[in-house]
Amino acid sequence: MITLVGEWLEKYNADSKCAKDLNAISLRLADKDASLWGSSAENEAMVRLNWIDLPATSRDLLPELDALSAHARSKDLTKVILCGMGGSSLAPEVIAKTYGKELTVLDTTDPDQILAGIPQSLANTVVVVGSKSGSTIETASHLALFAKLFQEANLDYRDHLVIVTDPNSPLDKSARETGLRVINADPNVGGRYSALTAFGLTPAALLGVDVSVLLDDADEARKTFTDQNSPVIKMATLLFEQVEQCVAFCDTDSKVPGISDWIEQLVAESTGKENKGRLPVVVTSPISASAASTASSKPSAVVGFRPANASDFAIVADGPLGAQFIFWEWVTALLSRALQIDPFNQPNVTEAKERTSKLIIDWDGDYKVQENPAFEDGDLAIFADAAASSLKQSLGHFLSQSNGYYAIMAFLNRNADTQILAARDLISRATDQPTTFGWGPRFLHSTGQFHKGGQQNGAFLQITGDNLNDLEIPGKNFTFHTLLMAQALGDGQALRSRGLPFLQIHLKDRTNGIEKIIAVLQEIVSSKKN
Repeated sequence: MITLVGEWLEKYNADSKCAKDLNAISLRLADKDASLWGSSAENEAMVRLNWIDLPATSRDLLPELDALSAHARSKDLTKVILCGMGGSSLAPEVIAKTYGKELTVLDTTDPDQILAGIPQSLANTVVVVGSKSGSTIETASHLALFAKLFQEANLDYRDHLVIVTDPNSPLDKSARETGLRVINADPNVGGRYSALTAFGLTPAALLGVDVSVLLDDADEARKTFTDQNSPVIKMATLLFEQVEQCVAFCDTDSKVPGISDWIEQLVAESTGKENKGRLPVVVTSPISASAASTASSKPSAVVGFRPANASDFAIVADGPLGAQFIFWEWVTALLSRALQIDPFNQPNVTEAKERTSKLIIDWDGDYKVQENPAFEDGDLAIFADAAASSLKQSLGHFLSQSNGYYAIMAFLNRNADTQILAARDLISRATDQPTTFGWGPRFLHSTGQFHKGGQQNGAFLQITGDNLNDLEIPGKNFTFHTLLMAQALGDGQALRSRGLPFLQIHLKDRTNGIEKIIAVLQEIVSSKKN
């Protein structure tokens, strides 16, 4: 069950146009009516609505997952690595955090982070490779790498690799031909709605999580969703009526750590198109008021997950993890109905992928700097449209631009370069604007859609960096660092082509460069106070 508490509930009006409509169509959503989002979305919706039934239908996976877990125990495979992007990795990461399990997630092309994630001994390691399409460039590269590593360690990679993909995908076919273990996901469920499919449940089962509990909790929750003024209808209505663009989410010290990152992808990628949408802003504390504000002077709002501290939030959604998954999927579908957009496509994700591929071809496999820096020193280089004499001048100019939100996009090592996270609150305090933070390239599969398809009022700070090490991608003529830079610059091209404010800072020395960025931002915040 999901219970809602908080002052925001006082703003819910069951007689509003939105609430009346969502109450009227809730039974149609439960029946998987593909016409709910308009004729232009109907064809897509017809093959994307099986998530509605997952609390029941995913039980068919339990014997297969039990057999896989038994195999892992028989081989003493106690170390679990997950290679996946977007919906293939965010849900398993939340499950692992919630249940206190150790899971290494490789949702990156940063070679230093990948190398750090490879254990010294692979004998006790099982690697789950998840890709819905079966052609995701990141996971295809990870699979090729680990297959080679297992072979070099004189291990039979068929004992250590597990593939999760849609039936008949390129990966499904090649994996079965090679003799790998394959678990198929429901092809009529989109990636970001796949938490309760094989993509979320396979890593969980290998970690020793009782996935039937997740399904039980989801099943119990969904039974209430078609009630008049149910929690999903109230939340969707409030997000539509009380938020114009940005809304903050905070799961710090909650029973569902990491749920905000998962919701961020679900809501941003589903609603961020046709120049409208809702952008979740993940914050570490409910007192980060500016991070929840919007450019329109709407009241700031923070959604929380701790009922004991309900007064700190506009609204709290309390309930177990399985219930949270299905709850927010319903909320997103209903919110999309109110916004009159297709919640199941992601047109601008493809755009960034195409630009990445073109850059790799143009570079002939070797990353090449494409423009002269506006400013550089021994630790960093700045690429911008305006000339600059210092990092402070460049950042000051960037932060002075009028916009609806700022986005930090860090194509760095999210396990080692964590100091850069401080930039999020500093920019928010310096500008009084909501500020998001995304690790690249994983955000390309979530907020990256919103950046290019949602309201065209973002300002984008991209941070890239040299690597201490590089890593060959078996079977390719380019390395992981080249792929990482192509993904960053391809996304930068897409944003700049829209005339949106954009600044790239490339770190020659990651530690020193990050320290300089944080120091300058702190100085800007201090000068604002004075």
